[in-house]
Amino acid sequence: MRKVLLWPDKRLRQTATNVTAITEVEHAVWDNMIAVMEAMPGVGLAATQLGVMQRLAVVDASTERGQVIRMANPEILHASAHMRAHEEASPCLPGVSAKIERPRAVTVRFLNVEDETEERDFVGLWATSVQHQIDHLAGKMYFDHLGRVKRDMLLKKARKIAR
Repeated sequence: MRKVLLWPDKRLRQTATNVTAITEVEHAVWDNMIAVMEAMPGVGLAATQLGVMQRLAVVDASTERGQVIRMANPEILHASAHMRAHEEASPCLPGVSAKIERPRAVTVRFLNVEDETEERDFVGLWATSVQHQIDHLAGKMYFDHLGRVKRDMLLKKARKIAR
């Protein structure tokens, strides 16, 4: 299994490149990502968190698990006006979390495991996780949604924990 990159690794701020086709390579990366996500345990993971600079993500916010969705090149087509606050964290910044407001529902287009374009609606924790992963693929962290004071406090606490 690949190791999760730790903040402030510069690769976490890089934009991932689009996937041109779903091949055995992408399937292998997804399998590795799922293993890492399940070991955390978490509800999603972006390839960039493992140092793979491709627009690949996995999400499984189901209560029973085993409902993972594999996505390549995910993009939000529509976001609801209704917001939802949820406590978010990242294995890239262990030991800290913050309440982040994001749209409660999103419609996302992505390449699926069959290399076909798919559009799917996500609601609640699924929507939060998908948006969180899309942010990672764009070089953004969840704390970028915080104001400066809260963000600085969170990063200071993370540095203290890391020592």
